[in-house]
Amino acid sequence: MSGRVPTRKLGNTGLDVPIIGFGASPLGGIYQEPLDESHAIEAVHEAFNLGINLFDTSPYYGLTRSEKVLGRALKGLPRDKFILATKVGRYGADTFDFSAERVTRSVHESLERLQVGYIDIIQTHDIEFGDIEQVITETLPALQKLREQGLVRYIGITGLPLKIFRSVLDRVGPGVVDTVLSYCHYCLNDTSLESIMPYLKEKGVGVINASILSMGLLTEQGPPSWHPAPEEVKQACKAAAEEAKKAGSNISVLAIKAAVRNPSIHTHLIGFTKPELVRENVATALSPLTPAEEHVLRRVTDILTPVHNNTWPSGRPENN
Repeated sequence: MSGRVPTRKLGNTGLDVPIIGFGASPLGGIYQEPLDESHAIEAVHEAFNLGINLFDTSPYYGLTRSEKVLGRALKGLPRDKFILATKVGRYGADTFDFSAERVTRSVHESLERLQVGYIDIIQTHDIEFGDIEQVITETLPALQKLREQGLVRYIGITGLPLKIFRSVLDRVGPGVVDTVLSYCHYCLNDTSLESIMPYLKEKGVGVINASILSMGLLTEQGPPSWHPAPEEVKQACKAAAEEAKKAGSNISVLAIKAAVRNPSIHTHLIGFTKPELVRENVATALSPLTPAEEHVLRRVTDILTPVHNNTWPSGRPENN
């Protein structure tokens, strides 16, 4: 592979997206370390220079801070050379509003914060917390109107329970939904996204995979205290991380390399706040698993097998 991140076609959109995209939630300063905005802006520019031209954010991340920082970072870059994705519907930990009026206003607010004239992919954020009927009959038609006005180009849906994707895609016409964003369902401890990949391909939607490290489970430092995974999953991932380290490897490196080699998933989002992190992760994504890493990966997989595809509920009970 060359030094630039390779691309894949995002479903039927015609967009060429990098196999790893820039997850901008850390630009909201929502993790442990204070955000150094100058480093964050450098990270965006470094990513762009290395071929990562997909940037994904949301008003929810840092309560609009992520969008503002990303907007400042993207200013000056050629607009037709990057793909910008943001979201509507979620505005706080427990604040959701999928009404036509609110999502329409939300898009205009995001355009202002991001300092752009249009958004490439507008996504309904964590729809399992809302009324799926409202999403289908009110939210998506409102976004379609914005698409007709040229303010957004493509429409996506996001959430944790895989069930919600069928709930929507089975009831809307072709071309209404262009992408799905799934998280924590295609990583070393959970590959259940594979179960609906044939369905998503049949529907012609682009597939965006987020939380490639399962929100911190697949790291040497372990997940944040608020992580919702069952305790047995946390313990198995901790044991897997320790096994990888003992063998001279790193669980996060194994997770990234294993995920990006699946051509059916078009892009994987990774969060960045510093340019050196961009370079490290690009180098990882561009390097295939070595024979030694393949051996360690098999041992890690064995440790994770008893909890494989174990997940947790999210949103309304009927959406799980």
